[in-house]
Amino acid sequence: MAVTETAPGEAMAEHTAVEEPAATRSAHEGILRRQSARESAARTYARALPIVPVRARGLTIEGADGRRYLDCLSGAGTLALGHNHPVVLEAIRKVLDSGAPLHVLDLATPVKDAFITELFRTLPPGLADHARVQFCGPAGTDAVEAAFKLVRAATGRNGMLAFAGAYHGMTSGALEASGDAFDVRVARLPYPQDYRCPFGVGGPHGAELAARWTESVLDDPKSGVPLPAGMILEPVQGEGGVLPAPDAWMRRMRRITADRSIPLIADEVQTGVGRTGAFWAVEHSGITPDVMVLSKAIGGSLPLAVVVYRDDLDVWEPGAHAGTFRGNQLAMAAGTATMAYVRENGLTERAATLGARMLDQLRGLSREFSVIGDVRGRGLMIGIEMVEMVEGEGEGEGWGVAGTGGSNGPDETGRSGGSDEDRGAAGLLGSVGLSSADDAGPVVMPGSTASPRPASPELAVAVQRECLRRGLIVELGGRHASVVRLLPPLTITDEQATAVLDRLADAVAAVARGHGRGAG
Repeated sequence: MAVTETAPGEAMAEHTAVEEPAATRSAHEGILRRQSARESAARTYARALPIVPVRARGLTIEGADGRRYLDCLSGAGTLALGHNHPVVLEAIRKVLDSGAPLHVLDLATPVKDAFITELFRTLPPGLADHARVQFCGPAGTDAVEAAFKLVRAATGRNGMLAFAGAYHGMTSGALEASGDAFDVRVARLPYPQDYRCPFGVGGPHGAELAARWTESVLDDPKSGVPLPAGMILEPVQGEGGVLPAPDAWMRRMRRITADRSIPLIADEVQTGVGRTGAFWAVEHSGITPDVMVLSKAIGGSLPLAVVVYRDDLDVWEPGAHAGTFRGNQLAMAAGTATMAYVRENGLTERAATLGARMLDQLRGLSREFSVIGDVRGRGLMIGIEMVEMVEGEGEGEGWGVAGTGGSNGPDETGRSGGSDEDRGAAGLLGSVGLSSADDAGPVVMPGSTASPRPASPELAVAVQRECLRRGLIVELGGRHASVVRLLPPLTITDEQATAVLDRLADAVAAVARGHGRGAG
């Protein structure tokens, strides 16, 4: 279907029955027109979300036109506690009122000391006791660049290993390791997934094949891939489509890299600080990476990026990596407050419990509407993949009507896909595949899973637009930008979660009906 651009203000017309004053509407639309005329063509979120935020608190944003929205974008995962959380504001005010310098380069300050102390309190076992911290530029991509420089200096090697579907940032080195790179100087490996498994099998078998491919690339002298300086991976691929890595596969990558003296870099920029139901997503699998790159929520809503790594990798000379704004005092104070609040108030456990409940309800929606091909996620990092409809296939009218579309039940990581028969075979073969921490033995391949339907970026855009009309802000991502993504703050209440799911369900129903399909 053809998707046309929505004029400023038009997308929200159904959100309220009260017409905003003409002066308010004019000011709102004037700001949007000036943005379009003066800002770069590279702007992204502003195109799909023609709103002008003026106030925000928690999950809620109020626009210049007076309309309110539930924000499940959360600064692309930056706002662990939502907008303007009181503990964050208090931490920032305390620094401002103290007269402390706001710009200190990399000098030691009480604010930085408190931040590092709180950060080390949260680090995975095995890393905190032997860790060093490098503050770099203020974005996640800066931390990725620093991590690459670090492992290259430590190993004396140059190449990097990354995974299909990855996203590590927009600077040149980080972009080369990302899934949409066009000038590739990084060896690319398969990342396990169920719904669109590159080997057509999914489950533990697909993950096993991905792991064996990695071993083959590294051990085959004719693979064309020399021993690299490091491997970088996301425990959950975010921009790649919300793909949680199987825990056993993560352990396998840890063994593969450790056995070959390859530093393992975990990109926790979006998954960190409780987002996935553990403080750091690597904790689900129990591994300890050699390097972690952190940003987004680590700054408590303000710009901050950090590289944490094993002390034996700390071979840099003074000044080998720097950055003028690496001593952001306000961000460190906000980050300390955020980490402490998440830790002290059990928000990681809350993310795990509420995220599982939301995933379960969304899978019910996927059985009702066949435009949903797959539902997956971990904690409060959730993805709904939109797919093309089958000709002549009906759709239900309301939430909870049983149907035949959508994905199958989840595995322990919150992923789904494959038939009951295939998943049964997967369980039978788990003892010789990746379900064990031990090295996997031979795998007997079951029948492949049914081919998924083509991704539908048009339907994803339509769902995002219908959500906005209903006062819900969602993100798009994944292959072909066909995945509707939810990244609500960890402070979201049960009532707010219900409102989010109700609005999303209503948006999906409207899009399905709009494609001329009858009721199921």
